[in-house]
Amino acid sequence: MSVKIEYHKFDVVVFGAGGAGLNAAQVASQYCSTAVISEVYPTRSHTISAQGGISAALGNLEEDHWHWHMFDTVKGSDYLADQDACEYMTKLAPQYIIELEHIGVPFSRTPEGKIAQRPFGGHTAEFGKRPVKRACYAADRTGHVMLQTLYEKAVAQKTQFFSEFYVLELLVNDGAVNGLLCWDIQNGGFHIFHAKAVVFASGGCCRIFKTNSNAHINTGDGLAVAMRKGFSWSDAEFIQFHPTGIYLAGNLITEGVRGEGGILLNANGERFMEKYAPTIKDLAPRDIVSRSMVKEVLAGRGVGPKKDHVLLKIDHIGAEAIMEKLPGIHELALVFAGVDCTKEPIPVMPTAHYQNGGIPTNYKTHVIKGFGSNPEETVPGFFAAGEIASASVHGANRLGTNSLLDLVVFGRTAGEEAAKYANSISFVPLAENAGQEGVELLQKFLNSNGENTFGPVYEELRTVMETNVGVFRTEELMTEAKEKLQVIKTKMDNFRVNDKSSIYNLELIEALELNNMILVSQALTECALLRKESRGGHAREDYPERDDANFLKHSEVTLDKDGNIVVGYRPVRMKPLTVEPFPVKPRVY
Repeated sequence: MSVKIEYHKFDVVVFGAGGAGLNAAQVASQYCSTAVISEVYPTRSHTISAQGGISAALGNLEEDHWHWHMFDTVKGSDYLADQDACEYMTKLAPQYIIELEHIGVPFSRTPEGKIAQRPFGGHTAEFGKRPVKRACYAADRTGHVMLQTLYEKAVAQKTQFFSEFYVLELLVNDGAVNGLLCWDIQNGGFHIFHAKAVVFASGGCCRIFKTNSNAHINTGDGLAVAMRKGFSWSDAEFIQFHPTGIYLAGNLITEGVRGEGGILLNANGERFMEKYAPTIKDLAPRDIVSRSMVKEVLAGRGVGPKKDHVLLKIDHIGAEAIMEKLPGIHELALVFAGVDCTKEPIPVMPTAHYQNGGIPTNYKTHVIKGFGSNPEETVPGFFAAGEIASASVHGANRLGTNSLLDLVVFGRTAGEEAAKYANSISFVPLAENAGQEGVELLQKFLNSNGENTFGPVYEELRTVMETNVGVFRTEELMTEAKEKLQVIKTKMDNFRVNDKSSIYNLELIEALELNNMILVSQALTECALLRKESRGGHAREDYPERDDANFLKHSEVTLDKDGNIVVGYRPVRMKPLTVEPFPVKPRVY
């Protein structure tokens, strides 16, 4: 290639600086040279917006066991989660929460000084008999304090950070992953990071929906980069729509509000979740609450002039409690909804929140092939953790607070496993013309002078996904989406980037992100069309029942050598790691 490329060498390279990436980095840095590549400064990563808490069966306020937590996780996943990974995560949860505390995470406290815990949707005691207080929290800023602490820890371990670098291509040679091609957003220029091990921790893709709770960087870049190299996206059709997004804005109102006593009301002032989930009511799993809210609106019981949303009432718990435990929510409601939640309810509707599937891994975070005669075969040098990955502990629907736990447990595991792997091998040489595909992709858009620009095309894309592949889905709607997405894709061949500079060219980055979002949207829609059942976050009006006979399996979607979308399937791992007798007394941590 004639273009200039700057080369770097590290034992481990981490793509993404959110909770999973920073945790992986701070661990790996203790054993080998480690670099973190991030599109934004690390403390601007999306983990910072996580509010309500992180789950662990500590039993600080009432009896709890990891067995109960695992049961809730598997049941909440609509039985699509891999049970060995679920056991691994829930069993290690108490130990890793205490480790977070020891490195400086300032959890809220009980009067006795223990880590405080609150109830959360889908978390129960005695295998579903009653709600349990399992969510450890730091007011309503849990993700914020976690991210800051992990960043400080990574800096202390001398992790090298390359912030405002955009990943263009995953490098592979002789079947092994061995690096990344990146673009320096701030200064311009291509960089190749040659590594023994690469950890993907780049987050999710929910910016493809018009109403979403995600940061602007959550455009599915990691998924697109992996699929272009033939690696798969597992369970792409399962997007979690969080029930309580601020009406018309999408900003998240944490489930912790309902954990503290908040209730959902329709236009008649009725607490309608008593009808849909009599036992745990407003603390039912997120997919159930989201669909229940939409059903109330469709039945004509929505609130407002358009009757298109419901209300979240929290004022009855008292202004003092709100300002102590939910200060961030009070601020969000004021800014984005114009309401004082200490005096009046918050208007809410479901918002696209979380990507349940991801790059498939085993429970030790090694990326697996997903396809072929041996789908569990691992890919040399490739690891993944966090929302970009699928271990799979979330299956068809993630339990609230299991996302931060996922970051902590699997982020740490990825750091350990990547460092162990890197210290056991030599560098795999870079392939001839390594990075050429990524260079050509960037140059295509940098030099583009067509008719279409980012704003109109992106608006069209996210409207199609919201309208046709949203909370409720049908064959007709998704077939229409597939056709429209193909038209949108062709517009990228007649695209225009007005800014031709190489320094801080955000118009160029938007074009690259949009190109990735179109691919991600097409892959998701294809998987959703083929899954002819309703399960977790994937609700089809034309196939309203779960179909275990035909669809108790993971979907895997990727691109073939000609760039066509291909969908396959692999079995769910139904066996836990161990079969232990349930303890008579809770473990003491």
